[in-house]
Amino acid sequence: MKRKDRIVLPAVRPSAAIEAAYQRRIDQFIREMHKDVSAHLRLDWRRNPPATVAQDASPVEDIVSTLGMLSRKWLAKFDALAPAMAGYFAQSVHDRSDRQLHNILKRGGFTVAFQMTPEQRSILHATVAENVSLIRSIPQQYLTEVEGMVMRSVVAGRDVGTLTQELQDRYGITRRRAAFISIDQNNKLTGALQANRQASLGLQSEWLHSGGGKVPRPTHVKNSGHLYDPAIGWLDPAVGKRIWPGQLPRCRCVGKTVVFPGRFVAKAA
Repeated sequence: MKRKDRIVLPAVRPSAAIEAAYQRRIDQFIREMHKDVSAHLRLDWRRNPPATVAQDASPVEDIVSTLGMLSRKWLAKFDALAPAMAGYFAQSVHDRSDRQLHNILKRGGFTVAFQMTPEQRSILHATVAENVSLIRSIPQQYLTEVEGMVMRSVVAGRDVGTLTQELQDRYGITRRRAAFISIDQNNKLTGALQANRQASLGLQSEWLHSGGGKVPRPTHVKNSGHLYDPAIGWLDPAVGKRIWPGQLPRCRCVGKTVVFPGRFVAKAA
């Protein structure tokens, strides 16, 4: 959209396909982990029902041993998964983000040859490190919760059916957390990369509220359509700091690219 002193171009939105692929991969490992943990614990439960603990401590020892084995196994699997998956995700978002912005600028009459800059590389490295930590935290949190659940069930003498339901509930919680990580990381990285590219080209940005979410942030709704400098972000009064679209949890806002022709730098810094 052209105005007297500026050209407002479409925003680069986070890729739903990359987000879905990221989530599917994590979900696959969570599903396999849950299936393995549930099978081993049900077997131990049937072999040594908790009701026998009062007469014999060996059932608890067996369960503790099983939990230790499962923990070592699945922490190692997620540890091995995390670096490659985080790196692939970050690079995919980066490549797609540059491609989308390049095409948007080209349609607006501006040709830019993007290069990998130190700033972009720093964003990617930080994202990979954060993603590795988040992926590794998934089995850590799940297995810690399962251990507490199992010990409480042993003390209460619960049957295998009750334990199975509790494990299923924990599985659902873990999957929802993984889904949130997928959405959140995709939004954050896309927003950070776009802001950096816009700033390096001497561009401005126009905040665009996503219109999604059951409880939209009032400040984000109010700021929709307003200009901000992508080099420093927008000061969100609700959090008392400068932010970029997608930076806050569950924020799906984006930043339109705004070109002031006299300020445009025709190359990536």
